[in-house]
Amino acid sequence: MPRRPRSAAQQHRDAVAAYVAAGGEESVQRVITALYGVTKKLDQWYARQLADLDLTQGEWAVVASLARAGEDCLTPSQLAELTSVAPSSMTHRLDKMVQRGLVARRPDADNRTRTLVSLTADGWELFTSSIRESDVVESDVLRGLDAEERGELARLLEEVIAQLDDVDA
Repeated sequence: MPRRPRSAAQQHRDAVAAYVAAGGEESVQRVITALYGVTKKLDQWYARQLADLDLTQGEWAVVASLARAGEDCLTPSQLAELTSVAPSSMTHRLDKMVQRGLVARRPDADNRTRTLVSLTADGWELFTSSIRESDVVESDVLRGLDAEERGELARLLEEVIAQLDDVDA
């Protein structure tokens, strides 16, 4: 009989036990292992969602960066920096996204040597529908917590995030 795969909860317990056995503090290992497990599962779901949308992670990074910029346009160099790719790679990525009608390029009226990039109506629609789909899955992940618990979890994680810059990596 084939062995049944271990549940996410069992994998978490086993990983925490291994880290504690090696000298890790249990409460720290429970938190870090849980964060890793949630991130891993959500990353797998997001990868499937991007494939369904016929987007690469790099293209999604461009769409999300432009959406966060709102009405402001960004230059290809800014997008390259925000998405951690070489400017030449960004040029190629933007070429493909322009062909698909997701982004538009235009010369900067104040500096004709610069190009500005923005989301098209189709790009905004893709972003909005993707976020709505993600929200359904993310809500399911958190359905066991009431609104107050979700708020407290968010507050605690934001506190951890604020301290990340102080950690030497």
